[in-house]
Amino acid sequence: MTYCLRIADIPTNERPRERLMTHGPKILATAELIAILLGTGQGPGKLSAVGLGQYLLQELSKHQRDPLAVLREVTPAELMQIPGIGPAKATSILAAVELGKRAFQSRPSDLTLIESPQAAAAALSHDLMWQTKERFAVVLLDVKNRLLGTQVISIGTATETLASPREIFREVIRQGATRVIVAHNHPSGNLEPSQEDIELTRQLLAGAKFLEIPLLDHLILGNGNHQSLREVTTLWDEYPQGD
Repeated sequence: MTYCLRIADIPTNERPRERLMTHGPKILATAELIAILLGTGQGPGKLSAVGLGQYLLQELSKHQRDPLAVLREVTPAELMQIPGIGPAKATSILAAVELGKRAFQSRPSDLTLIESPQAAAAALSHDLMWQTKERFAVVLLDVKNRLLGTQVISIGTATETLASPREIFREVIRQGATRVIVAHNHPSGNLEPSQEDIELTRQLLAGAKFLEIPLLDHLILGNGNHQSLREVTTLWDEYPQGD
């Protein structure tokens, strides 16, 4: 198993810290970024720091969600249940997660305006358009429809994704958004909404109205195209959003 590879066995120019210094953090895999935070390894089989980072992500993925989504919500106690993660490593990880959240929230006000389904689809294109599995994501907006960010909420199979209204609105509220667009992809390229898509949209519209967080649209993306449920259904007439 690759988990047994030690940092000392990796050529110097391929080690996480050296690669970050040379090429910047974007080139590093998630496990390598975590390895830099961990500093050292251990855990099952005396893993290297990178191996322990991979093992941590594997353990988080048991929640049937994107492990990074789990990491944003994990508690110190939950992290320390993972073999090899003690108080020092847990606090380093959680401090980095919190710093990332604060950096996201403190971005300047000259943000991209999302004023059409096309603009929202463009913001989500990288995360949804060409994926082989269904993904459900949100476009987070402020009161002036300026883009605060996007977030993948869940990843499903080639034909089905799993996302509950509770998960969706929890992330919207957590990120401080005041308006939202939801979206998912159809890997088949068929953009026709299913009955499940329609029913979920009804639930989200009702929830959005109750929470006073307008749901502006539900997009379906796939194969280079997109479909706006607001444009092809009467759901927004049934559940006015006050937007």
